[in-house]
Amino acid sequence: DLLRNHILPELGKTRPGSRLRVWCAAASTGQEPYSIAMLLDELRTAGRPIDAEIVATDISERVLEKARAGMYSQFEAQRGLPVQMLMKHFEKAGDLWRISDRLRSSVHFQRFNLLDDLRALGRFDVIFCRNVLIYFEMNDKKRALEKIAAQLPDDGFLVLGAAETVLGLTEAFQASSAQKGLYLRTAGWRRAA
Repeated sequence: DLLRNHILPELGKTRPGSRLRVWCAAASTGQEPYSIAMLLDELRTAGRPIDAEIVATDISERVLEKARAGMYSQFEAQRGLPVQMLMKHFEKAGDLWRISDRLRSSVHFQRFNLLDDLRALGRFDVIFCRNVLIYFEMNDKKRALEKIAAQLPDDGFLVLGAAETVLGLTEAFQASSAQKGLYLRTAGWRRAA
C-alpha cells in the first residue's frame, strides 16, 4: 500500500515516464520482490503502467535458490496475500504454489552483502531493506545505511522494517510523515570520504 499509494505517486510527479529501479536488499526467499512485481502488474492492468526494474539481493545463496525457483508452500504463498492474487499469479504444482514465469522473470536475484561496495549494483529510486538491520551491530548499521544512501538520489525512498530506524545512526535520511518505516534521502547529503 505504501508503495502504491505514496512512493510511486511521488516519483511519478518528480519523474513522469522515467524507468524506476527498485532494490529489495535482504530479499530472503523472494516474497517481497514478487509482491512488488505483482503490484506493478496490477497497476499495468489498471492502465497505469510503470516501467521498473526490480533487483533482489541476499547474502545467502540457499534462500536465493528458493527465490529464483518461485515455489512456495500454501502457508508461504498465502501469508498476507489475498486469495485472488494467489489465483491470478500462481499455479498449483503438487503441494506447492509456483509464481508465474512472467513475474519470476521480472525480478533479478543476486547474491550480495550489504556491507560490500554497493556501487556495483548501481543507483536505485526505492530501496526496501526491511528486518535485516536489527541483526547488525551499531557501526555496521551506520555503514550499511550510509552506503544505501549513496545509492539513492535526493528524492529516493528507503523502506525499513517497523522495528528499525535511522535515528541516532546517520543524517543521510529523514523520517517521512507518511508512514512509520519510510525514510526520505536527506537532500544534499553526501557520504564522508
